[in-house]
Amino acid sequence: MDEFKNTLQKNGFKGELDDSPEAKEKYSHDASMFELRPKLVVKPKDSADVQTLVKLVASKKKSMPELSVTARSAGTDMAGGAINESVIVDFNTHFNKVERVTATEAQTQPGVFYRDFEAETLKKNALMPSYPASRDLCTVGGMVANNSGGEKSLEYGKVKDFVNELRVVFADGNEYLVKPIDKKELDKKIAQKDYEGNIYKKIYDLCEQHYDEIKAAKPNVSKNSMGYTLWEVWDRETGMFDLTKLIVGSEGTLGFVTDITYRLVPHRPHSGLLVLFMKNINDLGELIPKILEHNPATFESFDDATLWLSIRFMPAFLKLLGAKRFIHLLITLIPDGLQMLRGVPKLILMVEFNGQTEEEVREKVKALHRELGHLRARYEINGFEEDPTEGKSEKFWIMRRYSFQLLRSKVKDKHTAPYIDDFIVPPENLVEFLPKLQKIIKKYKLFATIAGHMGDGNFHVIPLMKIEDPKERKKIEPSQKEVNDLVLKYGGSLSGEHNDGLVRGPWLQAQFGKEILGLFKEVKQTFDPANIFNPHKKSDADWDYSYSHIRDHF
Repeated sequence: MDEFKNTLQKNGFKGELDDSPEAKEKYSHDASMFELRPKLVVKPKDSADVQTLVKLVASKKKSMPELSVTARSAGTDMAGGAINESVIVDFNTHFNKVERVTATEAQTQPGVFYRDFEAETLKKNALMPSYPASRDLCTVGGMVANNSGGEKSLEYGKVKDFVNELRVVFADGNEYLVKPIDKKELDKKIAQKDYEGNIYKKIYDLCEQHYDEIKAAKPNVSKNSMGYTLWEVWDRETGMFDLTKLIVGSEGTLGFVTDITYRLVPHRPHSGLLVLFMKNINDLGELIPKILEHNPATFESFDDATLWLSIRFMPAFLKLLGAKRFIHLLITLIPDGLQMLRGVPKLILMVEFNGQTEEEVREKVKALHRELGHLRARYEINGFEEDPTEGKSEKFWIMRRYSFQLLRSKVKDKHTAPYIDDFIVPPENLVEFLPKLQKIIKKYKLFATIAGHMGDGNFHVIPLMKIEDPKERKKIEPSQKEVNDLVLKYGGSLSGEHNDGLVRGPWLQAQFGKEILGLFKEVKQTFDPANIFNPHKKSDADWDYSYSHIRDHF
């Protein structure tokens, strides 16, 4: 690797190169349960550096077969998508500028933290709404890599729906502008007969020749991050061809995104919640559609385990929130303490409404409360709480958004093992699905928190395990198989938001079938024939490899 470093610098690479033990340790983990120790961490300063790096990797691949590059920004990926045994490319250090913001669009580099990006868009009274629960920790580039979604996806959709254009460095080491184009523009691209034209030709031919099979392969759920989103690339009816739909959600396996232009929506300044404390979850299949008839902006949930952990580790919120917000949290939680005298809720449902005025939000909250109040006994609702302003509802969002961070840092004898954490099933199937899921969790004696996007049927089940214990480790594969089989039986997707990575990539054939997996492999081969970008993810994933790299120490 010393020779590679020297050649990189001689070729004009301006950024930092770090192969210190400290760097290798830091970049060997993301938020997943896996560990891959890199040989080198590079921090490019600009797109020219990225192009120099990719060209050198491509030229050295034959003589150094194990050489590859994996993009990384904040390292919050829960599937193992941001780790690699060769070269890690840190986009967070220098690619951290928000370049342009209007009321409808924002151009940004991929290493910008979403929290900083949002601060700039809010100055224009605008928002990119498809942020994940880790909004305070993640970067906008990671959101593109995973095709992220979150609490507002119920109303707005996912990141793929908000990308106007991307700048991407492909495997030839050149940067290209990628955006939706019509058939006439597509024909011009294909006529170039160069590296870029070859990509457009092969992907168009693949989409056209297998058009019906590809369209039929789309999971019948509201959001999906499994595989490559081929079914949204070419549309015969509109005549539009959009490669951004392949790049978004590709986990950096097709190229490196160096610049993003996001579409923005107007920010509605007021929000409020109706909170439901559920005695049981037996009738969720009936209750969810009734709530969705009121068109909430957001419909979230977390379980009793998450609630108790939030209470148990309440002092940790002081560090996370600061003294002022922490005191506000304690004061606003008093009504919930009284609420629990009626019995600890099995599940807490958070139904959010947005509006231009506080009064508009207040009326939406009250209207749903009035309807469900008459059905309280029918659905075994322990109680309600109206939080018609953002200040009053903040306590629930804190518990929902920070739960995973607390689990990672505070439960010392066990560790988060997010391997069944992101499945999605059609909401109408939840009444049958959830009791069967709970049986599997009990069968394997897993202590797991459950939070989710109820309106989508998207759940995050985070087991806490001593993964270094061989007996615990042996639970992973069989319990994952049972949960995944159950998800697929009920017409779901194994990932709604967090992507495949090392944990779900090996399940692509189970999700889509052998033929569609073959098309995914063709996509990878077209963009990256030498497999230099982020190996062992997506269509290149293998469970034996993934399992052998589960962390054995924390």
